[in-house]
Order: sequence, then structure tokens, then C-alpha cells
Amino acid sequence: MRALAGWAVRAAAAVLTAAALGHTLWTGVTEPGTALAFAALITLGELARRDHPAQDRRPAPLGSAGALAYALLGQDAGLPTHHGVLQIVAVVVAAALAGIVPHIARGHAPALDHVARRVLAVAFAAACFQPLYGSGRLTHRIGQGPFLVLFLLLLLGLTALCDAVLAAALAGARTGWPFGPLLRDELRAQLGIGSAICATGVVMALGVAVAGLWALPVFSVPLLLTQLSFHRVDAVRTTYRQTITSLARATEIAGCTAPGHSRRVAALSCAVGRELGLSERELTVLEYAALMHDIGQLSLVDPVPGGATAELPPDEARRIAGLGGEVARQTGVPAEVAVIVERQADPYREQPVAARIVRAVNAYDDLAGAGGHPGGPLAALERLRLGTGHDYQPEVVESLARVLARGGRGRVVPAPPG
Repeated sequence: MRALAGWAVRAAAAVLTAAALGHTLWTGVTEPGTALAFAALITLGELARRDHPAQDRRPAPLGSAGALAYALLGQDAGLPTHHGVLQIVAVVVAAALAGIVPHIARGHAPALDHVARRVLAVAFAAACFQPLYGSGRLTHRIGQGPFLVLFLLLLLGLTALCDAVLAAALAGARTGWPFGPLLRDELRAQLGIGSAICATGVVMALGVAVAGLWALPVFSVPLLLTQLSFHRVDAVRTTYRQTITSLARATEIAGCTAPGHSRRVAALSCAVGRELGLSERELTVLEYAALMHDIGQLSLVDPVPGGATAELPPDEARRIAGLGGEVARQTGVPAEVAVIVERQADPYREQPVAARIVRAVNAYDDLAGAGGHPGGPLAALERLRLGTGHDYQPEVVESLARVLARGGRGRVVPAPPG
């Protein structure tokens, strides 16, 4: 069903794109100067979008704002415009494709889902605004004053909701994750940079209506600077994550745990957390805690055989977890991460959700990841099910079983360079 929804979104975008390009090529471009100016703005926004493994989920703020402004443009320096919905879609598609060509040339996969979202969201906004404004019914009923601005903001709110639904559907088809948590994360993202995109789109449209195309570069600068600031924040987060991943490898280098154990536990824990509906922020905390869950073994004089803490007596497992929490606090990670690390060996009814996930996934990898259980992965999973009365939360174990049945691993935690 999720894959079908994704294909439906892509097919709708493809049909609409073909119709828009065909119509525009047949009838010609209305007001080509205006179309070229907005196309250049959208292309610039796509060029400024940072290449990222999750780029389909990351909008190009300047390009998105320019596309929305073109969809909501009714006048140019006081003169009415006559571009229609299909021309708007054609210009947006052509500019977006031109902007992603350099990314493809650098070896990155084309962000086709990103373009599909852009096409359908812009088409929705344009179809709701252009016929009403072009016929004069909108200005006749609400005029050109503040009520028009309120109408535009309401329309952009609906467009943002449409975009969030499309993004969640495409992400669900791509990853197999539940639609509800994905939609919640997309709506939260809309409250951040999405609000700036919508506000800038309205301001651009109104500015061009009064001052002409010279308003575009003036109103583009703040959003472009904001986009650059987001890039810097992303770079800091990436560096921080790589640092934690390197710290997690210390147990492997010291011979305390099997190679790749912490990365496997982190990836599978995030997949289970996604299955249980955790938010993006909660998944980030879970990932950091899962990477560092065995770091307490560095404080042991005698290493645990094979690094498998799942087979230890409860008191010894809690002692190692407590040592891990102390080490984690000294590294400067958020306090939530240290709490999860130190409570991963407690009875599950006393644990936060993230600690329950880490405990179950760590036990599974200890038993099955390195062939530690003679019956293989299925027998290891049954071993966890037998421990759901005290050691493992039943919902977590069943979510783990569903993720394993799909072959999912959640986020892929890369090994740091070197």
C-alpha cells in the first residue's frame, strides 16, 4: 500500500509535468521576462541546496519560495499577469531540473521525489489562486488589502499541509516506515523552515505586484542567508555525529566488542524506534545512545567474553551500564543519552522507551549478529520473546520482528574516516 501511494504521487506529478510542458511548448510562454526571472530564482535556489543523503526530505528554501511566489503572482508592477497554472508548472519543473543537473554531475542521485513534491504542491497553490484572481472574483469579494494577505496565508497553510502529506507518502514508499510518524515529522519541519518559505513566497508575490521584478533579489537575500545558516548547523551536527561514532568504535578497537556491533545496534534501534513512532529528535537521541551503549566496557579490567552483555547476570550488566553512563557524561553528550546508556540493563518497566529499544536490539545482535545463538536469528528472536515477562518490552520485541521481516535497518550509521 505504501509503495502504491508513492507510485501514485510520482505518476500524478509525471502526468501533470507532461501536460504542462506540452501545453507551454504548443502555446508559447506568456510574459517570458517574468517567467525567466522566476525560473532563474528557482534554479539558483536548487543550486544552493546542499547535497545530502536525505536530500529528498530537505527542501531548497529559496527555490520553494520562488515557486510559490510565481504561483501566487497576480500582478507585475501594477499590471495584471496572464500566465496560467500549466505555465507555472512548466517553469517550475524546467527550473528545478536545471538546478539539479550540477548535483547529478557531482555523482549524487537525482532528487526526483523532491521535484514531484514541488510540482504537485505548486500546482495546488496555483490552481486555488490563479483562476479566482484572474477572473476578478477574488478581488471583488475581498479586495487588495489585508484580507488578500490573509487569504494567501491560509492558502499557503493548506499548501504546506499538502506538501507534508506528499513528503510523508513518498518517504513511506521509499523506506517502508509508518505514515503517521513520518507525517508528524514533516508537519514539525513545516513549522520551522517551512514557515519562512511560505512567508517569503507571499512577500515576494506582493512585492513584485507593487515594485516589479526588482523585488525578487531584495526579498531573496534574507532567505538565502538563512539557508546558508542551516548548512552550517548541518555541518556541526554531522561533525558531532561522526565524533560519537568514533567514540563508539573505541570498544571495537580495544577488542571489547565485535567489529560493527555498535553500528548494527544503532541502525536497527533507529528502525525499531521509527516503527514505534518516535520523532526525529527522539530518534537522534536513540541513535547516539545505541552507538555508545557498550562504552562502559572500556572501564572493565577483565573484558566480557565476545563483548556480549546480554548473557551477563543482571547485577553485572547494570554495573557496566552505570559505568557507561558515567563515561558518556564525560564526553559531553546530552544528558538524555547518558541516562539511556546507564539504564539499558534495568527491568524494562523502569526504563525510558529508548533504553528498552537499545536493550532488546543489543541482546538480539549479541545472540544472532555474530552467530552467537546456535539456532540462528529466528531462535534469537524467540529467546527475546521468552524474556518479555521481565527483561524486554513485548511491543519492542514485536516491532523488532516486523523490522527484521522487512529486512529494514533504519538509518545507516557510517564508519568514520580512517
